[in-house]
Amino acid sequence: MGRDFYKDRMMATGFDIKPTQSAICAVMLYDARLSQVFAARMKDEGIYVTGFYYPVVPKDQARIRVQISAAHTREQLDKCIVAFIKVGKDLNVLK
Repeated sequence: MGRDFYKDRMMATGFDIKPTQSAICAVMLYDARLSQVFAARMKDEGIYVTGFYYPVVPKDQARIRVQISAAHTREQLDKCIVAFIKVGKDLNVLK
């Protein structure tokens, strides 16, 4: 439930999420610098995520890596989604 709930809510808000069947969700940003700035801003919001970029992922495929666990509560997932929306709007990833 957690991964699908998170993925569906994030996509509904306008984020590009790579298809997955694992606990790892990739929030695609495509820009290496943006992935690092975004991850730092998420940490400021109390959410620890990692920005990946080339050579860890293919060139121009930078992303934020989010790992969803069965231990995450709905409230925790909601907090994460709210933080993504806030940072996404602040950094012009979302309109």
